[in-house]
Amino acid sequence: MRFAVLGNKLLASFLASIVSLALAIPSPATPAQAEPSFTPEQLDKIASRIALYPDPLLAQILTASTFPDQIPEAAEWADEHHYLTGAELAQAIEADHLWWDPSVQALLPFPSVLDMMASDMDWTNDLGNAVLADRSAVMDAIQRMRRKAKEYGYLRSNEYITVREGPYIEIEPVNPDFIVVPAYDPWVVFAPPPPGFYVGGAITFGFGVTIGAWFRPWGWGACRIGWGEHAIFINNVRWERGWRNRGVYVHGYPGIHRYVGANRLERHELIHRSAVERGYAHAGHAFHEGHHHR
Repeated sequence: MRFAVLGNKLLASFLASIVSLALAIPSPATPAQAEPSFTPEQLDKIASRIALYPDPLLAQILTASTFPDQIPEAAEWADEHHYLTGAELAQAIEADHLWWDPSVQALLPFPSVLDMMASDMDWTNDLGNAVLADRSAVMDAIQRMRRKAKEYGYLRSNEYITVREGPYIEIEPVNPDFIVVPAYDPWVVFAPPPPGFYVGGAITFGFGVTIGAWFRPWGWGACRIGWGEHAIFINNVRWERGWRNRGVYVHGYPGIHRYVGANRLERHELIHRSAVERGYAHAGHAFHEGHHHR
C-alpha cells in the first residue's frame, strides 16, 4: 500500500510537470502580433493633429508615442506636478525615480501634450504603431499636411516659429529654448479657407514652455528631424526603434538613470490643474497658474 501511495504521488507530480511545460510553450495557434499597415489617407488623419508642431517637439512626440502604455501614468504625473518648471521640474523627475522611457519623460514639461495623448489612446496607439512600422510614411504624411496648411495660407512664420520651405517644410522655434504648442482645428487649417475667412487667426501659438539646459539629458536642445533622411535624432543620435526591434532597442540618453516601476517615489505635493488652466492650454493661450504652491 505504501508503495502504491508513493507511486500515485510520483505520477501526479509527473503529470503536473507536463502541464506546466505545456502552459509555458506558446501555442502555434497564437501568431506573433502582425506588423500594422496604414493607408496614406489614414496616416494623413493621424498626422494632422501634430503636423504643425515645431520640429523639436514633434520629434519627442513621435518617439514617445511608441510607448503608449506609459502615456496615461505620465500624463497624470505631469498634471499633478504642473506647478514645477525649469530646474525644479528636472530635479523632481529624477527625485521621483520615474520609470517611463526617457522619450516619455521628455514630454513631462508639456502637461497639455500628454493630456492630449492620454485622452485619445486609440489615436496615440495608432501613431506609435505607424511610427514603428513605417516612420518614413508618417513623416511623408506630416509633410503633406504641412504643405496644405502652407498653401492655404495658415502656416506662416511669426514671433514664435520660423517656417522654412524647400524640399521639405521645417518648423523651428524662433527661440530654441522656448517651445510653443500650437492650437488649431485640423478640419480648418488643412482645407481651403472660405471667402472672407481670416486665416491668420486659425493657429494660436501663445502657449509655450521654456526648455533650458536642465532638460538636455532628455534630448532637448539636441533633438531634430532629418526630413531628407526620414530620420529622428535624439541627443544628436539617430533614433532607430522600429516594429521588429521594439522589444530590445534602447536609445542612448547619457546622464539618465533608468529606474523600474518598483523604484517609483513621490517627494512632492500633488496639485491637479484646474479646468481654467487646462482651458488656457487647449486654447493655445499663455500659461495661467491657478494655484499657489506652498
